[in-house]
Amino acid sequence: MINPSAAGMLNEMPRPQRVDGISAAGVTIDIAATTAECAAIALRLGVPGLKSLTARFRLHARGDGVISAAATLSARLVRECVVSLEAFEVTQRETFPLRFVPAGSESPDPDPESEDEIPYSGGTIDLGEAAVEQLALDLDPYPRKDGATLPDEAASAPESPFAAILKLRRDG
Repeated sequence: MINPSAAGMLNEMPRPQRVDGISAAGVTIDIAATTAECAAIALRLGVPGLKSLTARFRLHARGDGVISAAATLSARLVRECVVSLEAFEVTQRETFPLRFVPAGSESPDPDPESEDEIPYSGGTIDLGEAAVEQLALDLDPYPRKDGATLPDEAASAPESPFAAILKLRRDG
């Protein structure tokens, strides 16, 4: 995952949490984006709108400075259909694990199926940025409104100039 402060990006939804306030017994933290934050996040993600974004994090400290998290994300977005270009609303719900690790101790494991690691420094993790990054990862790259179909003009596209050559090869 990208660290926005290291990359020089703004964090639209900062929700800092001190690591020293998280015990091995765990803590549950709920976060929600404001209307202004939703607008800024929609701009960053390149979607027509974000109506709501909430997340619940269950955090557990480990002895090595690692914070294990089990999180649930819920978002209502406005997307643009790739077929009809109509705007439509979708609800996205995701449950995901992740780990906050001290900067410099990230795992070299390139396995995309492994648990995501987010480096932190200064004794603070950012739950808001973690939620926004997860939302970005889970966006459908080709959103399609239910029942959307191509217009008749698209279905009856003109025949390719190579179609005649292909027909000759098949017949010959």
